[in-house]
Amino acid sequence: MAGLFDKQAAVYAHARPTFPSQWFSMLAALTPHHSLAWDAGTGNGQAAISVAEHYDQVIATDISEEQLKHGINHPRVRYLHTPSSMSDDELVSLIGGENSVDLVTVSVAVHWFDLERFYSQVKRLLRKPGGVIAVWTYNIIQVNSEFDPLMWGFYEKTLAFQKPNVKYAFDCYRTLPFPFESVGVGCEGQPETLEMTKEMSFQGLLGLMRSWSAVNTAKEQGMDLLCENVTREFEKAWGGRELVRTVIFKTYMLAGKVKV
Repeated sequence: MAGLFDKQAAVYAHARPTFPSQWFSMLAALTPHHSLAWDAGTGNGQAAISVAEHYDQVIATDISEEQLKHGINHPRVRYLHTPSSMSDDELVSLIGGENSVDLVTVSVAVHWFDLERFYSQVKRLLRKPGGVIAVWTYNIIQVNSEFDPLMWGFYEKTLAFQKPNVKYAFDCYRTLPFPFESVGVGCEGQPETLEMTKEMSFQGLLGLMRSWSAVNTAKEQGMDLLCENVTREFEKAWGGRELVRTVIFKTYMLAGKVKV
């Protein structure tokens, strides 16, 4: 799985949107302690550095060493490589030990995980009481009435090149197993809907789309999903290559604590 993200690590680091600071203030308010946080599937640390504004230390982990090479420096963020071969006991010890973590975050990644194994690790690591896990994804990009149907059709074309668990993201995490007690930010089957916006050029949009794993998988199999004709259609719907637009990212979040 790590190799899936290695090849587009640099593109990923520059193309993905930045999450609103208010989200992290909201999550920090849910935990009574702010000593240690774990950002799993951190990529280049886009979420980790925001979590670090509220917690004394953030352990940011990823199975991709290439992604971690692009980690954003922050004095309270420690990046660690956690290959899938690492045992649960090793991982728990590496992060801080049982009952030590105040907040676990997973940004646009949990649908790639071995959920049963990951949730078992989370339940061991979270402080009890008081520890919280939050996961979120975005999957709907809104620009205008001409562009949006094109984007939805493009999503559907990527499905043949997606891993099965990505369906959770396409379902807006409504079907994602989430065996935790709600803390008021969504619950299993009913994620909280949020929005974030980003000012983007057309080239920035293409960069974002080229960072998607399905686009890269398709290309490796000889299918260019962003061929010249497709790119031209998107450019026309966007309104021209030089235009900068406000893009809305529909985002879906679940947060919870260990059930007792």
